[in-house]
Amino acid sequence: MEELINYFPYDYAAPASADTPFKANVSIMPTPWNDATKLMRIGIKGYVPPASETARANLVFLIDTSGSMQAPDKLPLLRNAFRLLLTSLHPDDTVAIVTYAGAAGTALEPTKVSEQAKILAALDQLSAGGSTAGAEGIRQAYALAEAHKVDGTNRVILATDGDFNVGIADTETLKDFVARKRETGVSLSVLGFGVGNYNDALMQALAQNGNGNAAYIDTLTEARKVLVDDVAATLQTIAKDVKIQVEFNPAAVAEYRLIGYETRVLEREDFNNDKVDAGEIGAGHTVTALYEITPTGSEGRLIDDLRYESSGKPPAEPADEIAFVKIRYKQPGSDKSTLITIPVTRADEVASIEAADADARFAAAVAGFGQVLKGGRYTGAWSIDDAIALAEGARGPDRFGYRNEFLNLARLAKSAQAMAPLRQ
Repeated sequence: MEELINYFPYDYAAPASADTPFKANVSIMPTPWNDATKLMRIGIKGYVPPASETARANLVFLIDTSGSMQAPDKLPLLRNAFRLLLTSLHPDDTVAIVTYAGAAGTALEPTKVSEQAKILAALDQLSAGGSTAGAEGIRQAYALAEAHKVDGTNRVILATDGDFNVGIADTETLKDFVARKRETGVSLSVLGFGVGNYNDALMQALAQNGNGNAAYIDTLTEARKVLVDDVAATLQTIAKDVKIQVEFNPAAVAEYRLIGYETRVLEREDFNNDKVDAGEIGAGHTVTALYEITPTGSEGRLIDDLRYESSGKPPAEPADEIAFVKIRYKQPGSDKSTLITIPVTRADEVASIEAADADARFAAAVAGFGQVLKGGRYTGAWSIDDAIALAEGARGPDRFGYRNEFLNLARLAKSAQAMAPLRQ
């Protein structure tokens, strides 16, 4: 769910300087699918450094050239995707290529982006064949990245259809290896290609353990989104180990649930523990989290009152405070976290869905649509038609057409839903 919601760009206010690497934008609106609850949106926007402050990059492309990569939507698309990435890099940035298929090898030693012809020639010579020695490829790629570290971005970019069948067979061992390597200052991003044997869960886990991000690329348009339009957020980390903790005022909120993020939930005691790893925020990156909250006294409550209050403290007065948001983060070169706190008050709440900003309404439409596809446990009679109507009214400028693409996807889902009884 969180991947679906965060796929789209949102026009949140950004911080004025790198001293505070991101800014939180909070708003509350009525829940579109439930009159008895409200929706709290926390939107984080990363600092956007000017070109003069853009860090130099040392990138190692770890490319899967196994036999399963022969399909047109795999290695051929991958080549064109990396051509696009080269147009987004600084001439002094360096790239290298490590391939793996049966055995791993270096196809291109670290080369400045200004030597584009040499890099493109190495890409053009790649061909698919053999089994998948993914683990050995990862070892070589990290070794190459560590040997040519720069004061800036050092990253391995794994491009694969997700099939690791030779090398480190145990998934946990592979994730532990990636986690250890992030301590050297080299992060890992994952780009997935093709269908069939693609292991999304493994790719996401590797990226999370490697202080990076994962993206799935099935068209050249999607490659442009990830590697051109969002390249700064993909490559340049401005804050690491970012954690969000929300405390709701029991006098104002009886129940709450976070929509999505099931694989990213931390234990409460881990929030203040700087040794616990968390997510990264890239330059200009936006992160959106939605909480569905049930006001105290609402008839929409799903859980009974507790017989024994664990805190032993009386509820806070409702006054004007609804929640208290705490955010911890570390600067890229630091091991000590900094705390940001944001009280959420009645002033952050709007009385109607129509009064909410377009980004909040669109995110709600996407969240509602996703929940309907997952069975509609919380959305009741709310339908795909309702999601389409809400999203259409919140489309906004839509410079790259992503929101319009969502509407087309929702309409296709509606058609597929209508055809289901016919197939039965």
